[in-house]
Amino acid sequence: MRLSVRHSTRYTYDEPVAHGLIRLRMRPKPTHGQHVVEWTMNLDGARMETEFDDHHSTHVALVSIVPGVPVLEITCSGIVETADRSGIVGPHIGCMPLWAFARQTTITRPGPQMKAIIAACQPQHDDRLAMLHTLSQTTLAEAVYETGHTSVGTTAEEALSAGRGVCQDHAHIFIGCARALGVPARYVSGYLMMDDRIDQEATHGWAEAHIDGLGWVGFDVSNGISPDARYVRVATGFDYRDAAPVTGLSWGGGKAALAVTLAVEHQAAQQ
Repeated sequence: MRLSVRHSTRYTYDEPVAHGLIRLRMRPKPTHGQHVVEWTMNLDGARMETEFDDHHSTHVALVSIVPGVPVLEITCSGIVETADRSGIVGPHIGCMPLWAFARQTTITRPGPQMKAIIAACQPQHDDRLAMLHTLSQTTLAEAVYETGHTSVGTTAEEALSAGRGVCQDHAHIFIGCARALGVPARYVSGYLMMDDRIDQEATHGWAEAHIDGLGWVGFDVSNGISPDARYVRVATGFDYRDAAPVTGLSWGGGKAALAVTLAVEHQAAQQ
């Protein structure tokens, strides 16, 4: 499938910024059956310092905010060709060892609520794939999708205890439980073409688990499916903090108002 993506992030400061450095993870990964046809990034109020691939093989652009600007806007756009692989990403690659994805983080560490799910999802016949699908279904049943109740700092256990959350929370619950069940797991951020609309308010997040014989397999808990050709993988990490589209720090600027616009749509192949 040929997907067109346009993603804009705009910060409006009530005071001029004195200094700022920001990491941008917005360029899709050109691996595992995903081909980046074209991709551009335009900066208004910032300048490019350097670009590199991090330890998760995610492309990172390091930019500095121009001192004194009242507005910072980052606009990315491009075309990505994807394929439906039934959620199977494939073998593990990169410099980060597979065993590292079996370790919990502060956000994914299980508490009493997650441990109850873990106990209920123990495999009966050592079928890890079936176990993980059960885990995905159970996670969504125990934490319904509902916005406005969690934030980027909410832990998996907190979201599960509240019984509600968004895609980021679902991925963290799944990852923490999978790791406790002996399955390496990681967070994925990216873009999703919606069936009912083009314009969206945020990027999407899901999980991947590593299964012997298959490699990495995706699980979109919030939508109850494994990723297909509508998904564009951008960044991976131990949890959301490693894969967030924008992270960094700044001095001055006062309060900042954030506005995000995102459009993902199918584009017919050129003749």
